[in-house]
Amino acid sequence: MSYCVNCGVELDASAKNCPLCGTPVLNPNVTGKAEEPAPFPVRKEQVEPVKRKDFGVLVSITVLATAAVCGILNALVFRESLWSLAVLGGCVVFWVFLEPALFSAAQPLWLSVLCDGAAVVFLLYMITFLSEDSGWFLGLGVPLAVLTTGVAEVFALCLYRLPRSFLTVSLYLFTAAGLLCLGIELLVDRFLGNPIAPGWSAVVLTVCGVFDIAFITILSRSRLRNYVRRRLHF
Repeated sequence: MSYCVNCGVELDASAKNCPLCGTPVLNPNVTGKAEEPAPFPVRKEQVEPVKRKDFGVLVSITVLATAAVCGILNALVFRESLWSLAVLGGCVVFWVFLEPALFSAAQPLWLSVLCDGAAVVFLLYMITFLSEDSGWFLGLGVPLAVLTTGVAEVFALCLYRLPRSFLTVSLYLFTAAGLLCLGIELLVDRFLGNPIAPGWSAVVLTVCGVFDIAFITILSRSRLRNYVRRRLHF
């Protein structure tokens, strides 16, 4: 028979608390609190996060295996053309584009853009093995890749060297898009032997110019700039 140490009321053998005053019932013969079995685990565990380099190794091995398997199939089974070279070029482009995020996040943006442009040129060169006439590679492919890389480099330089905000980045982006479209049309006209004159790119350049003028006006007027920022919540 047991009694409450606080109020002295008689306790039931299975009671954990006094029914009168609520005092916990302690067994003097038990030194520690017994843990009751739980139907489910109560301890929470967290899976160790995968490191970025480990994921990069996985992607690199997958890309390398893809290129190797396609090369073997091209050499042993599908021998009609060198299609595996195009796959190899695509794998190189894919890996180069992802490399900064997988291994070297601190790599300068201008260097990443330069490597991306070189990878695209390599892909275009691999595609020449699938075409009967490879004159387009030096006549159009390389100039377009150089133009795109150059515009991207200037855009990256503006992001690093000039003021950067939503409005300024939009200004840089629309300017780069307009100049890129103009350059693409002029290079295509030169390659095809057409008169070198802006056509559809003039429309794109005009639209981009209108947006640029609007962004410059907003940036030059402090009250208008603050109003737009409040309205767009940035």
